[in-house]
Amino acid sequence: MRRAVAHDAMPVAGYTTPWSVRSGAVLDLHLSSAAPVEAVRVLRLDLPDEKRVDWPVSELEKPAHRTFEQGSYLRLSAGEMAKAGAVRAIAFELLLTHNPGRRTVLAVGELRLELEDGALSLKTGGRLLLGPEPVPQNVWIDFDLVWGDGGLRLSARSHDRLAPWRWERSLDPIPQNASPEPVLFGSSADEDAPTLNAKWGRIRLQANGGDYLWRFPTRLHHGALAPEGGAGPKLDILNQPTFCVTSPRWDGSSFDPRLVPDHYDAVHCHDDDMAPLEWPASFRAEVPEEAEPGIYAFEVATRQGSERIVFFVRSSRPKAPIVFLVPTATYLAYADEALPPHLFEWKCSDRGHVFARENGLRSLYDYHNDLSGVSITSYRKPKGTLRDDYRYPLCGCPHNLPVDLHLLRFCHENGIAFDLVTDHDLHADGLACLEGHQALMTGSHPEYMSVEMEEAIRAFTAAGGSIAYLGGNGFANTAAFDGDLMELRRSPLEAGRTWDGSVAEQALSITNEPGGFLRHRGRGEFSLVGVAISLMGFEAARSFTRTEESRRPECTWLFEGVGGENFGGEGMVLGGAAGYEVDATDLHLGTHPDTLVIARADGFPQSYLHDPTRWYSGGETEEAERRCAEMTLRHLPNGAIIFSASSVAWCGALPENGRMNDVGRITCNLLRRLSQGQAAKN
Repeated sequence: MRRAVAHDAMPVAGYTTPWSVRSGAVLDLHLSSAAPVEAVRVLRLDLPDEKRVDWPVSELEKPAHRTFEQGSYLRLSAGEMAKAGAVRAIAFELLLTHNPGRRTVLAVGELRLELEDGALSLKTGGRLLLGPEPVPQNVWIDFDLVWGDGGLRLSARSHDRLAPWRWERSLDPIPQNASPEPVLFGSSADEDAPTLNAKWGRIRLQANGGDYLWRFPTRLHHGALAPEGGAGPKLDILNQPTFCVTSPRWDGSSFDPRLVPDHYDAVHCHDDDMAPLEWPASFRAEVPEEAEPGIYAFEVATRQGSERIVFFVRSSRPKAPIVFLVPTATYLAYADEALPPHLFEWKCSDRGHVFARENGLRSLYDYHNDLSGVSITSYRKPKGTLRDDYRYPLCGCPHNLPVDLHLLRFCHENGIAFDLVTDHDLHADGLACLEGHQALMTGSHPEYMSVEMEEAIRAFTAAGGSIAYLGGNGFANTAAFDGDLMELRRSPLEAGRTWDGSVAEQALSITNEPGGFLRHRGRGEFSLVGVAISLMGFEAARSFTRTEESRRPECTWLFEGVGGENFGGEGMVLGGAAGYEVDATDLHLGTHPDTLVIARADGFPQSYLHDPTRWYSGGETEEAERRCAEMTLRHLPNGAIIFSASSVAWCGALPENGRMNDVGRITCNLLRRLSQGQAAKN
């Protein structure tokens, strides 16, 4: 289905390519606008006072009100069918999910196999030939259509042995067009009609030119798919369906597509799938060689209002002792979250979420229309919730980018120099992004990581690099990247407020490695930074209280200038330093014994949900005692330091406008110590 961008909530929307750029490169801005663009300027956002930068910006093409296509499907184009010749038979495997209204299952010229209100009909030129016939949902069905002198024979049978279903009919000959006609699977090609929500297994075509079989790979596939053997018509796979899903051959004997690829040779098409956009570039900026690393935005003004489209300038070479890792994986996972009000209580409104809902956009926290989870997305799309003035409706306060900007502005105010790279950069370039620095500094919520990213951080720390983990619920979930695409699979072991996938479909299509928690692969937060999420909630945050361990000689430097036992009683995120999502240690799950708990926050409201993956031998009593956030410090034998703030709200509790508080003092003490290098640690 093709639709025009709905601009009621946001007058202009767009994206940049690339999302992260080095100085001396060019950056393209792709726009959709409901009104003529009056001005475009570039701003730097991470300074205490945002700054306009005078980079050369040229117009490439007048911005227009753009359209985009939603809904994935499969196609043998007319050009490809010319290679095959006249159709003699088509067979395919199909599992139907949730399909309200009328949908097309198969279209061959004027012949249509349609689904409406749970029943199948066969039509030609709008004339009913067969049906309607009720058809089972969520079970694999084999379909066969055979053309011959005796007419057309249709047969279908389900794989449900307990409630078998069959549909077999024969028809008089149906005239076929002499010219090659496209064959569409799951779409009528009408731009105003939704596509089919379904899994597709193997597809077979018998034609005058030969017999062809298409088997879907377990790995994410780009471009058209050739039949087995390589020769013959290619199958278009349109608008980014989900690969690496269970096929009719899956029998539960293995969850690993690398071991049983024929158990996973299927794709799942959804009527709200969206491939990376291909809008023309409207403007191009030349990033000067002297451009400083930081967080920037195009500010695009129209008569109906203006919006800022964020991008990142990464460091070309090490200049500062500390490198800040922009959590672009987290930003992209949350981007355009729908947050349907019937499921979530909104404490404030935000135009980015309204824009997402008006346009049917999906984040990696959302369900598809057939209730399967959204597992893949691209940065080549509008990200309406990625703004410096963003407010998260579930907590009514800033989240992600604006909180991280607050941290970076604090660093600039206090003379703490840093370089900058993004998650996407770290995945692509690995350890090279971190080499030459003494410490890595995170943002407020570095939740998602590829194995490559996590391995680079481990190698950096093993070589003596320190970690200033200034957030909460970090280093937790496995992500995979392929260019602009990001994928994650959620496991039933991660029960929470978002969708839970099937264990059988936890493998990532980009790599075929297991998705889910990194800790389930011997990696992740406990063994890296000592803590992992313990509580999540959207009511008032708490303050931290120092522990006796914080008095040890190796810890006192961190609390220099801190006046009292308690700190962090105010902040922009839920009003305190410990809130939203907080972390705690767990020796059983991988916290190293030499990790020191230097501060603790407790007394969280009962609305804060406990991490369901944790188990306590002391039962409910121990679980109640562990409803806390634990700030930690660890000194490694190589001289490196690992600090964990253990709260998404920590950075939001930093002061601004030249003021100072205890959260600011602790953060300054930490970052200045890490900036001084190895000598200060020994």
